[in-house]
Amino acid sequence: MAVRGRAVETLPKLIRSLKKDSPSLTRNQAQVLPSLRRAFSLYDQINLIDSVPEDQLRFQGYTDTGFTVNGVKYEGSLLCVGNLITSWAPHKFSEITPESLSIFQIIRPIPELLILGCGRHIEPVDPELRRFIRSTGMKLEALDSRNAASTYNILNEEGRIVATALLPYGVSS
Repeated sequence: MAVRGRAVETLPKLIRSLKKDSPSLTRNQAQVLPSLRRAFSLYDQINLIDSVPEDQLRFQGYTDTGFTVNGVKYEGSLLCVGNLITSWAPHKFSEITPESLSIFQIIRPIPELLILGCGRHIEPVDPELRRFIRSTGMKLEALDSRNAASTYNILNEEGRIVATALLPYGVSS
């Protein structure tokens, strides 16, 4: 019982010291996305993930106002198809409409999946927008923007034809 009592007394001190040691992030400080690379592999001779072309888009980090892609910082919303990147007009989730995604009516080849980054939280997608995306031949996955960027990285590195439309992570409804 005495050992348990000491542990209960020590625990709050330990938590406080860990909080002091961990770096706090400011509002616009870049946060790094987790690496998809393995530090060590028994199968290095056949590791396909490490043989990704240098010109392929990779989201490397994000802030509340933008993203870092291949070492370049972008502010605002982004639209990526395969290895093409462009700024995107919507600034908040309610501004995402079929018109804001109309490029998918003409772009070929049609991506198999549109990964929609909703900002800080996943938002329910309007049925009209779902119908529009389905009419183009794509599937839709709505995620928070951080996970949307990571999912895009994985699928793009696998060589799949995917697209992502991302609002900055700091956007919330």
